[in-house]
Amino acid sequence: MQEIILDGNNLSLEEVARIALDNVPISIAKSSRLKVQKCRTYVDKVIANGDVVYGLTTGFGKFSTVNIPPENIAELQLNLIRSHATSVGEAYDIPQTRAIMLLRIAVLVKGHSGIRLETLDTLVEMLNKGVHPIIPRRGSVGASGDLSPLSHLALVLIGEGEAIYKGKSMPGQEAMKLAGITPVQLAAKEGLALNNGTQVMAALGVLSLLEAERLCRYADVIASMSIDALKGTTRAFDELVHNLRPHPGQLKSAANIRKLLSGSTLRESHRNCGNIQDAYSLRCTPQVHGAVRDAISYVRGVLQIEINSATDNPLIFAEEEKVISGGNFHGEPLAIALDTLAIAVSELASISERRVEQMLNPALSRGLSPFLAKRPGIDSGFMIVQLTAASLVSENKVLAHPASVDSIPTSANQEDHVSMGSVSANKLLQVIENVASALGIELLIAAAALDERKLMSSPALEKVKALLRVNVPPMNEDRVMYPDVNNAIEMLRDERIDIAVGKIA
Repeated sequence: MQEIILDGNNLSLEEVARIALDNVPISIAKSSRLKVQKCRTYVDKVIANGDVVYGLTTGFGKFSTVNIPPENIAELQLNLIRSHATSVGEAYDIPQTRAIMLLRIAVLVKGHSGIRLETLDTLVEMLNKGVHPIIPRRGSVGASGDLSPLSHLALVLIGEGEAIYKGKSMPGQEAMKLAGITPVQLAAKEGLALNNGTQVMAALGVLSLLEAERLCRYADVIASMSIDALKGTTRAFDELVHNLRPHPGQLKSAANIRKLLSGSTLRESHRNCGNIQDAYSLRCTPQVHGAVRDAISYVRGVLQIEINSATDNPLIFAEEEKVISGGNFHGEPLAIALDTLAIAVSELASISERRVEQMLNPALSRGLSPFLAKRPGIDSGFMIVQLTAASLVSENKVLAHPASVDSIPTSANQEDHVSMGSVSANKLLQVIENVASALGIELLIAAAALDERKLMSSPALEKVKALLRVNVPPMNEDRVMYPDVNNAIEMLRDERIDIAVGKIA
């Protein structure tokens, strides 16, 4: 497996996913190693000169006015990590943790953090050998970056805290020993270099963004199945219509639906039926899905910048011989972007649930059986599956409330405006999960509706239905439904649908 070389400037979102999900190893570019070493040499010079510099020779936050004697500087960094590791709750999973570790390394290799090469190399070794710190999800306000969760990461680096190694939870010191890695004794500036930044919210944002992009493609596929099952007209997807309102996402979604419905026998069977227009949840699919796509595009741009940025404080400029205390750690760019993503992606589930209603309601379904039940009354069909979709959509309405509009001052009002970006990121994880589940439910129901129509849909959509039928047989009578629902959702977690339809835009 070819390693990915980090230089601090050219990491892509897709590479983050490969390292996080597929355990692709990393290394540091030679040019970056030189920058890191040069930066560290300057830090040592500043300390030797006795200069008063925030985070190097002073306390942190409200204690920035307290000068630290030289003999206590190493202890200061150790105490920083120990005292700041205060997060609580469920831990991030392994891919999320790997993404967090990677992005922290990506900041350090830029050569503006003042860390020693041996400390950075140890962090790289941890990632490559699979020593994964246990990082609780809640405890960051996203202002001085993700101070608390990143401190949990750093604890394992120094042989403390807890970690998962080869599938087992254990003390950090034990995990490091089993992996053959020597824990680090922190030097000046290194504690602050490890826990000051936006890497938790950025990592979660990257993984969520990539999943949202996949769900957008699959939403077009599933909506096309529903449209065909409901004998919807394709007039609304004509290029002439969409070229007059050329939002990029809308154009892509409309083109996808035209392509996916091409060759449908079912579609041809009612071409001249007199149906002029459909309900909004069918007719306006490109406009809604397209708006989601455009929001996702904005978020992708924010994340691409963020994962190649330096978000420390203070930042070290060895060439200019400056140490500057600024605010790059503030999570506001990410908080707003991740809130936007949660709001946008929620709409995929909202309109999906309305298409489900169209297929299950006999007053709207154009001849389909009530709730697609084979024996209405004796069987309930998919009646209660819709309730699950409705519950997910309603939960997303709560989760889509932006965290970034809130701020609780901390650190004796030194940190008087905070982003709550990690709250945005944590909420987004659940929104993405809910949207995938809602779309999985629509897939399940659209396939059943197509089965009832008897006539063939398009070749592409028939392939998708066949994929579902591998694990979900047609429902000829009521049965326990949750395994079917879960199997449909699982289809949205990988590339099977992309392969079946030929990856669409």
